[in-house]
Parts: sequence; structure tokens; C-alpha cells
Amino acid sequence: MKIGNRNFELEKFKKPVIMGILNVTPDSFSDGGKFNDLDRALKHTEEMLSQGADIIDIGGESTRPGAIKVTADDEIERVCPIIEKIKERFDTVISLDTYKPQTAKAGIEAGADVINDIMGLRYDVDSDSFLPRGKASLMAEVAAEKNTPVIIMHNRPSVLENVTEEEYLKAIEDDLSISLALAKEAGIKDENIILDPGVGFSKTVKQNLISIREVERLEKFGYPILLGISRKSYIGKTFNLTEDDRLEGTIASNIYGYMHGCSILRVHDVKENKRALDMIYKIME
Repeated sequence: MKIGNRNFELEKFKKPVIMGILNVTPDSFSDGGKFNDLDRALKHTEEMLSQGADIIDIGGESTRPGAIKVTADDEIERVCPIIEKIKERFDTVISLDTYKPQTAKAGIEAGADVINDIMGLRYDVDSDSFLPRGKASLMAEVAAEKNTPVIIMHNRPSVLENVTEEEYLKAIEDDLSISLALAKEAGIKDENIILDPGVGFSKTVKQNLISIREVERLEKFGYPILLGISRKSYIGKTFNLTEDDRLEGTIASNIYGYMHGCSILRVHDVKENKRALDMIYKIME
């Protein structure tokens, strides 16, 4: 897959692609307030690239439960200057973590190479809710118009309660089918689509674990798979650990994900995850 100026081999068991997280927010769950000014953002980007990050994923709004939502204008003001400066200083691929089409358009024009949409192309700006069936996706239209790759993450309006494991997994596939239909209707090319099972979003702890265990089921759609589980609460709740004490759980989950079809791994701790994943790659190779 071509993303920005790089060609990535995203087939199963190819060299794992590391996406380093750069949250330029004051309130993200793990690193809020650490990198939300230009100098610190650039320094952290340089650090992640030196440790082997292939993609830098920039987010301007926290998506943790209970986080305060920001307007598109505020989000653009946070992310676009940093995208521009990173592009000036480093030869790297930039992902923009946003579900707002206005932010996506501004970010692409500033230099973002891929859009990472936690709402799976299904967010309706006007109603601040998931799109009803039959309504076009403005995010999908932006990605199609700009010919920009998009990461379609599984998400839904609410947690599924009192369902069997198979019903839950079928619901994920049905939800992603809706997102993919929106992508096709807007004209997004197949070669510009990446899927994400959406660990940590509208799921119980058990459902998050099931999503990772069964991530291989997403291969039926025929697109590369990204796994974004770094430091997430399912690790903390499973072992009663704080955000700063979830590295081992993150690495274990990423190794499992890579061995079951995930080609892009989104992480906070680039050095440690890359070393572990590169070792697994050498073993599998």
C-alpha cells in the first residue's frame, strides 16, 4: 500500500509497521499534556523516529471516556501547525487521528498522508451521532476526493449487552460492513482502506479480549489490519494496573495481533514494541 511517499508491505507476516502515537492534547488518557506544544511534539517525533517508528499518528482530541470534545476549529489549530513542521523537518509518513471531516481536509492539506477515523466514517457532525442508514459520509467523501488512505475503525453507538460471543463478533462484522459500504459509495479505492477492530471503544473488557483473540476474522474483508491497543484500559482492568504500568500487556497483545494478521501496530512505547515485534518477525521469517 502506498501511503505518502512510502510503499508498505501490509500482507500477513511481512515486517511489522510501527505507528508511533503523538497526542497533542491536554487530556489524553496516557500522555495528555506531555506533547501539546510545538517544541515537545517535534522532540518526541524525533525520538520515536530514531526508535524505528514508520508512521507518526497525530491526535488533537482525546477519545478517552469522559473527555471534553473540541470543535473542528480547535482541533485544526492544534494539529495542522505540528503536521506542517514535522513534514518540514522529517521525512516520515503522518497519520491524522480524527473523526471530523473538516479537520481531515485541513490536515491533508497541511501534509497528513492517512486519516485514522475512530468512528469508521460514520460520524455525523450536525447531530454529533452515528450516521443513520442512507446518509452519505462526509469523511468518506473527503478521503475519496483527496485520494487519501483511511483507517476504518470499528465503533458503535453503545456497548452490546447480553449477547453471545458469536453474536458480538457478527455485530462487529456487520458494523464494519456499513462503514465499508459508505467508503465504496463515496469512491474510496480498495487500495486505500485499512481496518481496525476498535479495541477499547464501546466494548466490555471481555469483548476487547475477544476482539484481539479473534482479529483474524477480519481478514475475510481483504484489507490490511491495524491494531491499536497501547496502554488501554482492558489491560489495566484485567490486572489492576495504571496507564504507566501496561507495557508488558501491550507488547503481548501486539505480538498476538501480529501473529494473527495485524500488519500495523499503533503504540506509545516505540522502542520496546518494535524490538519485540521485530524478534517475532525474525522467528516467523
